[in-house]
Amino acid sequence: MAERTLSSIRILIADDYADWRRRVRLLLQPRPEWQVVAETSDGLEAVQKVEELKPDLILLDIGLPKLNGIEAAGRIRQLSPSSKIVFLSQYNDRDVVRAALSTGALGFVHKTDAGGELLAAVDAVFRGKQFVSSSLKDCEFTDTSGEKAPHRHEVLFYSDDAVLLDGFTRFIAAALKAGNAAIVLATESHRNSLVLRLKAQGLDVDAATQQGTYIQLDVAKTLSTFMVNDMPDSARFFEVVSGPIRSAARVAKGEHPRVVACGECSPLLWVEGKTDASIRLEKLWDEVGTTFEMDILCGYALTSFHGEEDEHVFQSICAEHSAVYSQ
Repeated sequence: MAERTLSSIRILIADDYADWRRRVRLLLQPRPEWQVVAETSDGLEAVQKVEELKPDLILLDIGLPKLNGIEAAGRIRQLSPSSKIVFLSQYNDRDVVRAALSTGALGFVHKTDAGGELLAAVDAVFRGKQFVSSSLKDCEFTDTSGEKAPHRHEVLFYSDDAVLLDGFTRFIAAALKAGNAAIVLATESHRNSLVLRLKAQGLDVDAATQQGTYIQLDVAKTLSTFMVNDMPDSARFFEVVSGPIRSAARVAKGEHPRVVACGECSPLLWVEGKTDASIRLEKLWDEVGTTFEMDILCGYALTSFHGEEDEHVFQSICAEHSAVYSQ
């Protein structure tokens, strides 16, 4: 796309703090030809305003109510692909930034840097260049809007625990034997059973655990760290899961080192009756799989689905996965 003139840019500001929106307007004052056409205080309203107004630029916070900025950006890219997005956020975790940029946004400005960098960021993105705050320059961020290596996000619907444990064991063992790393998010009983099965296959689980190539996390405790009002918060989710993924990736020794993950996060939400949260979390895991180029296997108990009344949910879960197995 040819570079466009920076005159007469129409801007939408999306942030839940009115004082900060006023601050952004002040920062934009040196460029009177840039017009703020709307302000919104939540993610859903931002998406609606973008559909209605088709602004040239959206200055988007991540921690928005109703729909967080990362998810809003994904919808915005579909509704108005020509609109540019610059994230303006207090988050500085490298993987949150990477997830934000993976939506197709070209800019990420930390709020503490906005005074000196916001105008430069807007100039850059309208010339097709990526802009990331100077305070984040110690992290490498490549353009993530292009093609990613394919990853698997599969689901196993199991008839009893033995089927689940067999499936998870094969999945984990294949990764560890190839020199890759594996992360398990499961109940205590399932984690203990997996250790026994992996050892029975000749794997030194204790050594793998000590080296950091086999990471075990409790599913309920992990969920509690990123659930807000019975829904997964995207920014918190990326912060929570990116740490173990990064750690595992650093110690993986395969020819092409990768990390795999298997678990019961979304299935536990489904069992608790939190259908929307379960589907949303599957989408977030898929984003993680794309961002980190990792394979993911989820396990749902067939007994948790009850005939026609749950058929639409069953189909929705299947739709979020690249392959479906039932046994």
